[in-house]
Amino acid sequence: MDIGVMFWAGRDDFGEIRSLVDCGQLGIGPGVELTPAFVAQWRDALGDFRLATVVCSFAGESYADVPAVEATVGFIPHSTRAARERRTSEISDFAAALDVPGIGCHIGFVPDDRTDADYIAVRDMVRRVCDHAAAHGQTFALETGQEPAEVLLRFLEDVGRGNLKINFDPANMILYGSGDPIAAFETLAPHVVSVHAKDGDPAPAAFEDQLGTERPLGEGSVDIARFIGALKRRGYHGTVNVEREIDDPRQRMEDIRRAVGLLRGLI
Repeated sequence: MDIGVMFWAGRDDFGEIRSLVDCGQLGIGPGVELTPAFVAQWRDALGDFRLATVVCSFAGESYADVPAVEATVGFIPHSTRAARERRTSEISDFAAALDVPGIGCHIGFVPDDRTDADYIAVRDMVRRVCDHAAAHGQTFALETGQEPAEVLLRFLEDVGRGNLKINFDPANMILYGSGDPIAAFETLAPHVVSVHAKDGDPAPAAFEDQLGTERPLGEGSVDIARFIGALKRRGYHGTVNVEREIDDPRQRMEDIRRAVGLLRGLI
């Protein structure tokens, strides 16, 4: 397993990131223009740094609480589907220009009912994104957390595309209250191509619409040592990417540094 970092174009200091690790995942936010100059900039900057995934986020997404996620995130909102499908395809083209083997994103809460109109529309949209990615020899990874593992597994089967994979985030399972992260990984392991090393605690039981709270790696409820043990047990050989999403950039980098050190000891 290789230790990496999930970092964002235009927000993070890439020099700091590459001083810690030699691989990771590059996030592209909604305001980033994917021009030929931007591609050339990243091709020159990366050098021998290996990107496992280019991750896409979209304009208008909110992670304030569970209802906000349901209403705004990923492929679920009707009014933004066409634009977000175009953007995801553009991210795939950008990744191909950098020889990155995969793309990924949150697609939002997948309905439990397979006959639901939103379920069918999102399923078909994911098929088209997969086909676009496949033309570049890429995987398309869905991030975990917003539904139980069994629902996500059934969705993968319904989409029926061999390049549809999973970026497994153990903390998200806790933050969204969607299941035990170790058990969920065991269920989804054959489809996992990348993982996040992130930690968190669940929301108080009295606040069912509230998301849990992210914590520095090793200080939350994931039990990162047990999670790394599960990765080893299942023969996972991909990247383990530290993700830390807080507003304070200095504290964020300090938490990332500590997480990388923790993972080195565990892996």
